[in-house]
Amino acid sequence: MYTSPDLRCIRERVQINEQPITEDLFTKYFFEVWDRLFSEQEGVVDSKENMPRFLQFLALLALHTFIREEVEATIYETHNGGEYDATNVVHKPVATGITSIGLDHIAQLGPTIENIAWHKAGIFKLGTPAFSAPQEAAAAAMLKTRAEEKGVDLKFVEADYSLPSNAQALQAPVQRLNCSLAIALANTFLEHTLGSKNHMSQSDIVRGIEGFSWPGRFEVIKDGNIKWFLDGAHNELSIKQAAEWFCKTTAEKEEWV
Repeated sequence: MYTSPDLRCIRERVQINEQPITEDLFTKYFFEVWDRLFSEQEGVVDSKENMPRFLQFLALLALHTFIREEVEATIYETHNGGEYDATNVVHKPVATGITSIGLDHIAQLGPTIENIAWHKAGIFKLGTPAFSAPQEAAAAAMLKTRAEEKGVDLKFVEADYSLPSNAQALQAPVQRLNCSLAIALANTFLEHTLGSKNHMSQSDIVRGIEGFSWPGRFEVIKDGNIKWFLDGAHNELSIKQAAEWFCKTTAEKEEWV
């Protein structure tokens, strides 16, 4: 799995079986990629100025790690946008997915929601099914337009309210949406690799939800009689989600700081 920005260490960006790769593996594969790029004999790049940028290098590192470790399935998350993202080196993914689009990274992708949706749809690939969480009208229209241009079958995935209603991982409404999208993507992978009748069982889904943990994301930490509510937000859409989750979670007026 190739993750988004790290919370505690850079190795969180390259995970296998839900765990960051070890320091030894990270160091080993880092220098295998670095030395190959700098090798005068190989001639991959001709100067420091032509070296991959930070996020491009991490994408190379992740690919190299997964190949060397013989990983069977990978999940890549784009860094910024999609159209010009380094993860597009994967030309034929099994499926692509887009979560809720908000006004984010406006300087690079904006200024409008349509502009941002155009960039996000850059991950769509011919012959690869695409999925999206429900979007506001302007963003949805742009995704549909780009899907048609690229010859992609795009489906919008609604929140699945048959999922456990009391699961801690789904207390934030956006997480139910994200979970529903993830299930659609996972089932598409199973269909692709094992045949059209292969889907996750309900028990598999419930077990996955119950075992889900993402430190610092809609997280509640109990410390004696005190509760800490941890989340982060970087645009209006995610601020609203964080606030709604906090209000809902604290509605019982339990002690918190």
